[in-house]
Amino acid sequence: MRDLLSLPKAHLHVHLESTVRQETLRDIGAANGVEVPGHDGAFGGFAAFFAQNDLVRSCLRRPGDFRRIAYEFCEDEAAQGTRYAEVSFTAAAHGERLGDLDMPLTAVREGLSAGCDAFGIEVGLLLDHSRRRSLDRAWRTLDLARRHDGVVAVGLAGDESYPGDPFTEVFAAARDAGLHVVHHAGEGEGPASIRQALGDGRTERLGHGIRVLDDPDLVAEVRERRIPLEVCPSSNVALGFAPSLADHPFPRLREAGLIVTVNTDIPALIGTPLATEYARVRDTFGYDDAALADLARAGVDASFAPASTKSRLHQEIGTWLTAP
Repeated sequence: MRDLLSLPKAHLHVHLESTVRQETLRDIGAANGVEVPGHDGAFGGFAAFFAQNDLVRSCLRRPGDFRRIAYEFCEDEAAQGTRYAEVSFTAAAHGERLGDLDMPLTAVREGLSAGCDAFGIEVGLLLDHSRRRSLDRAWRTLDLARRHDGVVAVGLAGDESYPGDPFTEVFAAARDAGLHVVHHAGEGEGPASIRQALGDGRTERLGHGIRVLDDPDLVAEVRERRIPLEVCPSSNVALGFAPSLADHPFPRLREAGLIVTVNTDIPALIGTPLATEYARVRDTFGYDDAALADLARAGVDASFAPASTKSRLHQEIGTWLTAP
């Protein structure tokens, strides 16, 4: 078994606010007068997820806070063997909360730029919008994406029981503006959420998408259209969307001929960075190095990285696989 830290990887589904180091959260919390309780590493499902998200939001207030978490994201990803990442950030929500729509995104872009230079990684931004929030905020998210360099995509996140239909015009406008579109779908809700995302939602990948298997006709459509799935096994288990890793549909998705990529979603909350996620997939499903290289290639191909980056990463993955 080859070292998975050295396997060149693309990371396509990860939320910046859920990558913040605990010590960083304590530092910026103290500077902003927010008490950050100790963290024992345990994760209590959705209650802990929402509580941690609220805590992170309350700590992030100054430009330096956003720059720091973005810079450290690059450092931590590079240490995992990530060569290219697309990180989700809820820019408009932070901007509205702080009374300056552009500041959080500007600061994150500065942190990512510095981090990419320092650690030899490439990162694109995906601006997400909660399905539970207003249409006006969705338009503001698109406005930010249009005006700021480094944003490659926009999309819906959050509780999938809230339909994506109210936002169809936003994402049609995003595609017309040359932006990519990626929605969360098929994690908490079933095939209907995937069909909406693929149809009026105009998504190019499925964030999660694991419930595609509930509908054989939908499996055939996703396979024929070659829509990649951003699968996050440990997160799915932690949040109750799969009973265990052993029972996760990951291998069945691949056996169905679907494009499956490996991602973490909320790594700081559940203690599962990307190389660890690959190791869990390997150990749980018995994949050899060739299969892991195939998963890494799928992530590269599904990304919105430049063609030159994809070509280089394919070469690096091939070198990893053939090295003695």
